[in-house]
Amino acid sequence: MATMPADRSPDSTLAFLRAGYRFIGERCDRYGSDVFQTRILLTPTICLRGRPAAELFYDTERFQRRTAMPLRVQRTLTGRGGVQGLDGSEHRDRKAMLMSIMTPTAIRQLGQLFDDEWQARIPAWEGAAPVVLYDELGRLLTRVVCAWAGVPLAASQVDRRTVELHAMIEAPAVVGPRHWRGRLARRRAERWLADVIERTRVGSVAAPAGSALQVIAEHRDARGRLLPRRIAAVELLNVLRPTVAVDRFIVFAALALHDHPAWRQRVREDDEATEQFVQEVRRYYPFFPAAAARVRRSFDWEGHHFPQGRRVLLDLYGTNHHPALWPQPELFRPERFAGRRVDPFELIPQGGGDHRTGHRCAGEWITIDLMKRAVTNLTSTMRYEVPPQNLALDLHRMPVLPPTGLTLTNIRRTA
Repeated sequence: MATMPADRSPDSTLAFLRAGYRFIGERCDRYGSDVFQTRILLTPTICLRGRPAAELFYDTERFQRRTAMPLRVQRTLTGRGGVQGLDGSEHRDRKAMLMSIMTPTAIRQLGQLFDDEWQARIPAWEGAAPVVLYDELGRLLTRVVCAWAGVPLAASQVDRRTVELHAMIEAPAVVGPRHWRGRLARRRAERWLADVIERTRVGSVAAPAGSALQVIAEHRDARGRLLPRRIAAVELLNVLRPTVAVDRFIVFAALALHDHPAWRQRVREDDEATEQFVQEVRRYYPFFPAAAARVRRSFDWEGHHFPQGRRVLLDLYGTNHHPALWPQPELFRPERFAGRRVDPFELIPQGGGDHRTGHRCAGEWITIDLMKRAVTNLTSTMRYEVPPQNLALDLHRMPVLPPTGLTLTNIRRTA
């Protein structure tokens, strides 16, 4: 039995927060191994990266999600009782509920709402002072996803709900005020949506047929029971929050167009180039750093022992930059996706494995569609300038954005 490399520190929580997205990958390089053990939040933890590790991690016979996610993540990002922390038949039932919302027709409807809202905003951007793309996208996506999901949202509430959704996304990997703002935002958002769920059930809110609100409010489990209103609110947030989080990927796409201007013409002329460009943005830029699970029953893998109950972290960012999978991974090269089938355990910015039965993000197809539409809008619908600003990405910060949120000036409609 091989000895699993071990981090020398008695606890690596602060090192993880300092190193950010590169914490696992740097140690894998240091130890010459894609698996090592450490302690995070005083909990013994095994860290993994790479395709074989991803395939292992999404084996539901060996791993479970219940109790795997740290409480600080549940209390901010994912919520308690949601699909991310379920296993077995309960997970399959809840995942099927969410996947029933993600039909091709529904995704096209969301995309059309997104395009319409984007184009409706251009006149305001034309006459504005410098526009911060991240701020604009957050509000835009909040309006769009609530309309699509059937969630009533007054114009006066858009800013507040956007701030709450952003705060939840920002909070898991930080300490201090940003973390506590995320916890407060989660409580407020769950109360808001629990009330919407209750009013839908009693008929005072009319949920459009097939909408996320209607499907979640009326869903019954295997015993025929409605979801508790708080759990239903968590799952409704699991539709709204990840959709708003696409604003980060779109900012990265705009940043990539700025850094690699030759691709502007290529994506204007070729749908396949747009697909390659979007997939490379998802691979290259940092989104969520890692996913968590617990060992269901003790087993051995590649000479290493995984004891029952041990927490395991899969390095999403590190797998997307693994040199064995991606030659010259630190170069932005969309052409690497030309003719390449996207393997479910190689490109994993939103998790790996199967969408319908596993723990891969149910909204990944929405992400790709919205990103492609955004790239089209950025290259074909409008012209703009990117003034001098700090666009560096600090990979020690999780989640990361350009410090300015990407400021645009001199916006003009082209069509």
